[in-house]
Amino acid sequence: MLPSHRELHRKLMISGALCLCLAPAVWSQATIEPLPKPAQKAELLPKANIRVDSTLVLIPVTVTDPMNRFVTGLEKDNFKIFEDKKEQEVKQFSSEDAPLSVGVVFDCSGSMGHKLDKSRLAVAQFFKMANPEDEFFLVQFNDAAQLAQPFTTSLEEIQNRLTFTQSKGRTALLDAVYLALHEMKKAKNPRKALLLISDGGDNNSRYTEGEIKNLVKEADVQIYAIGIYEPVSGRSRTPEELNGPGLLTEIAEQTGGRQYQVENLNELPDIAAKIGVELRNQYILGYSPQNVARDGKYRHVQVKLVQPRGLPPLRPFWKQGYYAPLQ
Repeated sequence: MLPSHRELHRKLMISGALCLCLAPAVWSQATIEPLPKPAQKAELLPKANIRVDSTLVLIPVTVTDPMNRFVTGLEKDNFKIFEDKKEQEVKQFSSEDAPLSVGVVFDCSGSMGHKLDKSRLAVAQFFKMANPEDEFFLVQFNDAAQLAQPFTTSLEEIQNRLTFTQSKGRTALLDAVYLALHEMKKAKNPRKALLLISDGGDNNSRYTEGEIKNLVKEADVQIYAIGIYEPVSGRSRTPEELNGPGLLTEIAEQTGGRQYQVENLNELPDIAAKIGVELRNQYILGYSPQNVARDGKYRHVQVKLVQPRGLPPLRPFWKQGYYAPLQ
């Protein structure tokens, strides 16, 4: 159910990054190997896990201005929503912050080496935006994906495990996304997100790009990725690194999230904080689909803005669709 609507005043709010702290460390880790590729895999792929029932679909929307700053203070009349090109009536609307279930998906492959320290700081900065009702888990990946910390409300537990992370092996990024989406089925909060930090494309997963892209479309999880790439002036990128930006962008934008590309490691903490702010400044649009068929088919969603007077052109980001439930 959506939070109660509060009267909003028109205004632009630009949120800044916050300070950083790291907790002392105690190490333990559970390892989960990626699932095998044969028939068992199709059996384990989760069914559509979308926030839709017979009466209501909920779509989170982020709005930015030309300077990529978050815009709050908009009202219900500023939004139009379409399903398969047919306009729907926005029946519920909210911009209130709500508890989150977040999975941190952290690359510790061999190429991460000198990038690990700044990546840890980025996670700590992201946590600065957390609310007491939020819950988190940690998936780490190199040759294989590992559930390093199941769901917890203790940020220190996540940071403790990251403190002892070592860089080695290849990059099973797709397997890590699969494992994180599988773990997210245990989430307690209706709003769910993944923060993925990696320095390149996949070179060691059992799952394919096509399989993960289909899974992402089904999951009711926003994915935000920070891609740490070698500067153009630096050494040549591997084929996997060249493929990384496109892969992460496609996966993230399908869910209503985004990928941020980083070449300067010093930018990592600020970008992570920006993602945390974005998750706290979203509008939630609720509508009852005119198409009531429970056929399990994919429904395309589009959000359009009614431009407020006196503001520069604004841009919305939203989850691009959902699977209808089956009878």
